[in-house]
Amino acid sequence: MAKAKKKAKANISADELHKYYREMLLIRRFEEKAGQLYGMGHIGGFCHLYIGQEAVVVGLEAAAKEGDSRLTSYRDHAHMLACGLDPKGVMAELTGRKDGLSKGKGGSMHMFSKEKKFYGGHGIVAAQVPIGAGLALANKYRGEDTVTFTYFGDGAANQGQVYESFNMAALWKIECGTLLRSAPQCGRLGQWKNPCPFAYQHMTGWALKA
Repeated sequence: MAKAKKKAKANISADELHKYYREMLLIRRFEEKAGQLYGMGHIGGFCHLYIGQEAVVVGLEAAAKEGDSRLTSYRDHAHMLACGLDPKGVMAELTGRKDGLSKGKGGSMHMFSKEKKFYGGHGIVAAQVPIGAGLALANKYRGEDTVTFTYFGDGAANQGQVYESFNMAALWKIECGTLLRSAPQCGRLGQWKNPCPFAYQHMTGWALKA
């Protein structure tokens, strides 16, 4: 009779798990309040929320090390919070105040923190992917043992610059991790334009499906 396999021990403590849960809960409550303020007209322009995707950014930040870079699209509030930045500063940016993280000029879509090596939310679909490859190449050129994490949604998966960036990253052998987030909101493009099935089938080894 075959012996039962021993359960693998978790390499994470209960305190760490509680920490991650608190970070996800902070993002959820923050985004709920941001959505409320947007509906009341206190946040101008666009406001793309991270509700339902909290574990994506918290999980990756838990794996990142000091010196790693990250950038994303316009769904960026949660990234600032997961980096450990002051929620008051993030909310001040959303409401266009001068004490915001981008001096109130970036708003919801264009946050930035040189201190945390967060190189922005980007308003152009998929524009952050080649920028991430460039950052990774610069890090390699300087001899830095770091990784650049680039997030994008499945609505950006049919953009040519995404695949061009993957090819360049492979040729240059640079440390550039790309994370494909499932964003059901891209359904507004129309079902016939939705790239999800193709992207999920053909990006194995290039991107992580979340």
